[in-house]
Amino acid sequence: MKLSPAILRANRTLLIKLLVFTLGAFGFGYALIPLYDVLCDVTGFGNERRLARKSVIDVKPDEKRDIVVEFLAELPSSGNWEFKPVLARMTVHPGQLYTADFIAKNLTGRDTTAQAVPGIAPTKAAPFFHKTECFCFTPQKFKLGEERVLAVRFVIDPAIPNYVDRLTLAYTFYDETTRVVAR
Repeated sequence: MKLSPAILRANRTLLIKLLVFTLGAFGFGYALIPLYDVLCDVTGFGNERRLARKSVIDVKPDEKRDIVVEFLAELPSSGNWEFKPVLARMTVHPGQLYTADFIAKNLTGRDTTAQAVPGIAPTKAAPFFHKTECFCFTPQKFKLGEERVLAVRFVIDPAIPNYVDRLTLAYTFYDETTRVVAR
């Protein structure tokens, strides 16, 4: 059976469109990692290790300016933990290095591993909040009943907009062993 020239043209056009779509999908998938890194750089979220390497510590502190940093600790609805900041808030000067402590206690009844996920509000200020050390960078292993002080060291970039006078650093503490893993 011989196909008409119109059908052959339509098939060729469809084949070209499918090839372009396939190449575009591959290119988009290939570009996702650099796009994610750009998104993390712009928002201040995501790639915490790279943010930790970014140094603003060499900058002189702006002691004429005060910013209140509030600390929140949250637990998901599942899991038995105690998790709280040692201080509810502190007043800081941009450009100066500070340490804030959180207390976590394993009440799950077993040895376990937990991971803290940070959030900064307002989100427009997130690129100016730099963690140099943080318990959120790696999963934390806890023995049964273990209580531990977890520290975060941070500096606020003096280039933070003047209208920002209050930040909130919030952590949600997840029990990694109860997380559902796709197989």
